[in-house]
Amino acid sequence: MGCFADAEHIPLFAVGGYVRDRLLGLPLKKEIDFTVIGDAVSFSQKLAGHLGVRSPVIFERFGTAMVPYRGFRLDFVTARKEAYQEDSRKPHVLPAGLEADLLRRDFTVNAMAAGLNSGNYGELIDLFGGVDDLKAKVLRTPLEPERTFSEDPLRILRAIRFAAQLEFAIDKQTREALERMVDRLKIISQERITEELFKLLSTKQPSIGLRLLYLTGVMEVILPEISRLSGVEQIGPHHHKDVFEHTLQVVDQIALLTDDPAMRLAALMHDIAKPRTKKFVAGTGWTFHGHEDLGSRMMKPISRRLKLSETDCLKLGKIVALHMRPINLTHEGVTDSAVRRLIVDADEDLEDLLTLCRADITSSKPNKVKRYLEKFELLRTRIAEVIEKDNLRAFQSPVRGEEIMAVCNITPGPLVGKIKTALEDAILDGRVPNEHDAVLAYLHEIKSQFIGLKATHETSSSAAGNPPRGKRSR
Repeated sequence: MGCFADAEHIPLFAVGGYVRDRLLGLPLKKEIDFTVIGDAVSFSQKLAGHLGVRSPVIFERFGTAMVPYRGFRLDFVTARKEAYQEDSRKPHVLPAGLEADLLRRDFTVNAMAAGLNSGNYGELIDLFGGVDDLKAKVLRTPLEPERTFSEDPLRILRAIRFAAQLEFAIDKQTREALERMVDRLKIISQERITEELFKLLSTKQPSIGLRLLYLTGVMEVILPEISRLSGVEQIGPHHHKDVFEHTLQVVDQIALLTDDPAMRLAALMHDIAKPRTKKFVAGTGWTFHGHEDLGSRMMKPISRRLKLSETDCLKLGKIVALHMRPINLTHEGVTDSAVRRLIVDADEDLEDLLTLCRADITSSKPNKVKRYLEKFELLRTRIAEVIEKDNLRAFQSPVRGEEIMAVCNITPGPLVGKIKTALEDAILDGRVPNEHDAVLAYLHEIKSQFIGLKATHETSSSAAGNPPRGKRSR
């Protein structure tokens, strides 16, 4: 890269996260940022031809370009300074030198550069004390922090995410300015906010960032439902544990089990409705009856607000709705029927549901946790046995709609679905084995019940002046 820049007489520098991570000894990421003293777009186009890769993705307005190369994303930007309007985070860009380009960056640890030309190869340019801040493990802004966050409020979320990702503290003045600028987040698109939230959830210990979001007031702006989980109330000897702190523990525990950010979001959301279902019952204490059902319903508008995919929206709703079921099935006397219903209701999300439920086992008493985990592993074994025994891997009635209509002499309509549900219920309850001939025989036994319903429906329809289904006049 440096040799090519020499041939083009272009000063080229590696900047930002690549330099920071090299100094920290962290693994190399697949994205590298470069600053070009000159025309970055023209340079990237020539470089792409030199490397024999497809044309770069160009953002002419900002003087930036991206070149994909051997699994790497190489981002080139013309050295620049920026001016912002109050109602937008999109800057007006002007060409500038390297110092002005580094000064516009978010934090001093990201405002360092390394020379790549033959005359300065490997030379570190650190104009704002980035190395010292790396050693001190602190995040600080090159400019006045209030200006930094006002100009681009997304940096508020980036500060908290970097604090979690690098396990750094936020400098006192920087944090105070961040808290004053929280309302500026309202000019940021939801897609960018959600992207930063997922990056934060992808860190090694997400609770660090989540707690910072809460303490700085950012959570109240981006996810007020999570802020409302905080607080412990007591009536007499009865108190309920802080749901917010419990939630953070669950998120950290699921982070040890899966890298899937959607599952970490499910852990964050699983008790979302507890504040709205909290009730004190004399003689019992605090209860949260129905919080899983209400929480599932809450997930739809929250998912839409976060701009999640329909797939993630449905999955989150399902997992929140079912998250109490597995632990309730660890009690003695639970039937195979109840286990079957869990398997079928969870369907392809069963393993993810069980992962969340395992992470949800928290207590300050190690013996209690050990006892619950032992019961939970027994449930997992039982689930596997039921799946194998009853062939429930892709459960549905082996007698399908066409066969139901032929046996019962009915036409397509809601009645077919009712009969199919009755057959599936019989299988799940263990009254009929999950085998075609057995289910077909059971259909012959019960069909008269449903044919009677059909006749009643047709009679009432005729009395009301409506032709029976299947005989509607044309």
